Amino acid sequence: MLFFCPSCGNILIIEEDTSSHRFTCNTCPFISKIKRKISTKTYPRLKEVDHVLGGVAAWENVDSTDAECPACSHKRAYFMQIQTRSADEPMTTFYKCCNHQCGHNWRD
Repeated sequence: MLFFCPSCGNILIIEEDTSSHRFTCNTCPFISKIKRKISTKTYPRLKEVDHVLGGVAAWENVDSTDAECPACSHKRAYFMQIQTRSADEPMTTFYKCCNHQCGHNWRD
């Protein structure tokens, strides 16, 4: 498989020919027809990251309040407040639905 010109060593570009595609060099007259299609997909494995709010353990000792869940319309939700912006900005309130079958998270 060609990626660099065998004559001058510059990188080859792909051009569309009338019937197929070809590798061409911008600096010398080298041309090579592409005979077969080669394609592969490689998906990177994402590294595991910690939950921003501390995971399940962060919700163990929090209070609940009257707040309607946008997913299931349950009337109670657990909440915690975290300073996510600069000190002169208000705290962000995170909610988790008290309905254990729902468990929807949202913020205000």
